[in-house]
Amino acid sequence: MKTKDYLDELKTKSVDELGVDLVAAKKELFNLKFQNATNQLENTSRIKEVRRNIARIQTVMAEKKNA
Repeated sequence: MKTKDYLDELKTKSVDELGVDLVAAKKELFNLKFQNATNQLENTSRIKEVRRNIARIQTVMAEKKNA
């Protein structure tokens, strides 16, 4: 999914839905880090992508709370 499309999708969600997405992304990041530590992860760039998605979710949540 392109970044612009992902951001548009995030902006249409409520703060509660964003919170659920944030928890899911953090769990995915934990699993990816665990796989990386045990040398089972083939696509290490996925860690960077998930970290950025977490930051995007947090940014949109902050914007909605401050609006």
